[in-house]
Amino acid sequence: MLHINDLTYRIEGRILFEQATLFLPAKTKMGLVGRNGTGKSTLFRLIRGEASPESGDIRIQPGMRMGSVEQEAPGGPVSIIDFVLAADTERASLLAEAETATDPNRIADIQTRLADIDAHSAEARAGAILHGLGFSNEEQQRPCSAFSGGWRMRAALAATLFARPDLLLLDEPTNYLDLEGAVWLENYLQKFPGSVLLISHDRGLLNASIDMIAHLKDARLTVWDGGYDQFEKQLAERQRLTMKLVEKQEDERRRLQAFVDRFKAKATKARQAQSRVKRLEKMQPVATSVADPVAPFDLPIAPRRMANPLVRLDGAATGYDEDTIILKNMDLRIDVDDRIGLLGRNGAGKSTFAKLLTGQIPVLSGAMRMHKKLEIAHFAQHQIDALHPNTSAYQHILELMPDATEAQRRARLARFGLPGDRQETPAKDLSGGEKARLLMNLISFHGAHLLILDEPTNHLDMDSRAALMDAINTYEGAVILISHDRHLIEACVDRLWIAEGGTVKPYEGDMDEYRKQLLRPETEGNGRGKVKPDAKLERRRDAAEARSKLKPLKAEALKWEREAERLKGVLATIDKGLSVPGLWEKDPGLAAELTKKRARAEELIDAAEMKWLEADEAYEQAREAAGV
Repeated sequence: MLHINDLTYRIEGRILFEQATLFLPAKTKMGLVGRNGTGKSTLFRLIRGEASPESGDIRIQPGMRMGSVEQEAPGGPVSIIDFVLAADTERASLLAEAETATDPNRIADIQTRLADIDAHSAEARAGAILHGLGFSNEEQQRPCSAFSGGWRMRAALAATLFARPDLLLLDEPTNYLDLEGAVWLENYLQKFPGSVLLISHDRGLLNASIDMIAHLKDARLTVWDGGYDQFEKQLAERQRLTMKLVEKQEDERRRLQAFVDRFKAKATKARQAQSRVKRLEKMQPVATSVADPVAPFDLPIAPRRMANPLVRLDGAATGYDEDTIILKNMDLRIDVDDRIGLLGRNGAGKSTFAKLLTGQIPVLSGAMRMHKKLEIAHFAQHQIDALHPNTSAYQHILELMPDATEAQRRARLARFGLPGDRQETPAKDLSGGEKARLLMNLISFHGAHLLILDEPTNHLDMDSRAALMDAINTYEGAVILISHDRHLIEACVDRLWIAEGGTVKPYEGDMDEYRKQLLRPETEGNGRGKVKPDAKLERRRDAAEARSKLKPLKAEALKWEREAERLKGVLATIDKGLSVPGLWEKDPGLAAELTKKRARAEELIDAAEMKWLEADEAYEQAREAAGV
């Protein structure tokens, strides 16, 4: 499928790959891991042919279709669903040609190929992918330009998945997803029929969806079987064995040196001593993996200590005005040492809840009580975009440390993972991980009693995530964590809350239960702690659910009815071609070809009519069951 042989490549004199080799078999899913800046995204550029190696080669199986998410987010007036549908260029081209084709032979070819690629179920497939990534049916019809950059990148991911390439290249896809979208993608990749090369620092995704791990370190690629946890264990075992070899070699070196020191002056032992000197000179050191620790995260607590509770909500409701209440009936409290993971589907109100706590929106009814001098630090991805793009990290910290010396300011930045050569770089030119570190430093600079962390691990590599995990676990204040990184949630939080049903409430399950809940069809409900609406609202909901169940069944029956009619039209066109007088005498080859296509068209008509009957029967049975 994909062969990389003795690849060497450098940027501005820095070697990223040196005789690196990799083989990705067909229908294999491989994770590509390594520190930020080691060259993982550059490898994708080389595979796509956007850059050329100095030496070595990259070979891709001929005829293989490759798909990757474009760096440029889609925009313009085209709807999200149409943007995704257009990603299947063969289908789009065939449908466009079908509108103008007049030759019976070509029309038959087009319709046969459309049936073979299941083109007429394309909208349903595209809609299912978009729904899994968080787009409602209504949002799918809205133009790309109506969405933020993160949501448009989700649309780009949906388009790539919809095109069903043979080789799928994904570069940190969960950076644009919430936990629900990440769980959906994890499940999708498990069933994906082609090969996948995935750059990710999401341990859960790498464990659940990946067969092999390729580790990029020191300009070389090393492949390991299994998911990330297995890779980590194997790497640790190799390092342990390597250190044993190092110790053994050092013992041998000391023994030989001792013999030389003791007997080099004795004539009777001179030959043996000289032999050992030569052995010492030829002894090659065992290659070791030198530890390269990442900078820690410093999350200071505010100097003034608070008593419990920090925050208390009693029947609280919030929203943007009296007519748009988003969350209500909230009875919650946050204590000084709480570690809370906030779960909930996209649009359920997680961000609204964070805005309530940070005072961006008001309490509309009920009460929210908190200490007047409570300090809250809020980390959110949109704040990264709010960093002054042309201002350096040093200038950002200068505003917070006006009376400090330059050495103190630079030491503060270095301690947080921004070394001297990056402190003068404009924020727009920092990497995603460096921007995240800078923002974390800025929001927590004066200390806080409560940290609200919304997707803090985006753009952080695995080691930096571990450092953030350590910082959260040693932080002395309260934490509310919203993240698609299940490993981070499981390692850092003590209890879970969930935003659903127009409120935020405790969730009594664990992350495994929540994952299963997310993968269940929505018509099965949301599991634990479901809010019970009043009887009238419940009847309206049941009626809406009944209609929503019937709608796709009816659409399926109508689709196959139209398909059967379409194919009958193709058959009529072929029959018209066969009815030309003297065709068999004038062009027996064409006549034979049309006869073969007629038989194929009849097969497709029979199959379409059978699916139509099955779908229509399912629709009628559902109508009876629903009492409609």
